[in-house]
Amino acid sequence: MNDINLLKEDLEKRGIKPSLIRIKVYEYLKKHRTHPTAEEVYLNLSKEIPTLSKTSVYNTLSLFVEKGLVQMLTIEENIARFDADTSVHGHFQCKVCGKIYDFLVEKEPIQSYLDKNFEVEEIYVYYKGVCPYCKNKSLS
Repeated sequence: MNDINLLKEDLEKRGIKPSLIRIKVYEYLKKHRTHPTAEEVYLNLSKEIPTLSKTSVYNTLSLFVEKGLVQMLTIEENIARFDADTSVHGHFQCKVCGKIYDFLVEKEPIQSYLDKNFEVEEIYVYYKGVCPYCKNKSLS
């Protein structure tokens, strides 16, 4: 089975009809693990699909979030970013270069501080600071 068929299958499993735009947006998110904004997705895909509209990208990303195919990050105020990795993990944003890094988060220790009557459905862990690259760059 080729990559496009796997992408279509992922969409269909979530009850999403696999149109060309939806497949391309999902493919972009899977290939570019940079946590792009809707604008970044639009700018990059519009080179390949000249008829693409920003509205189509926003609507597609909104549908993906609603269906649990991707997660929306709000690590920055008023900026939504998107991540095709929906597993429980954290995000670290460098305050110097702006890059966002994924890191593993153990789900259980976070939940253990809650009363057992709470049912946790989503966990978001955001750290901000200086990445090793920028830290080393400032030392030289």
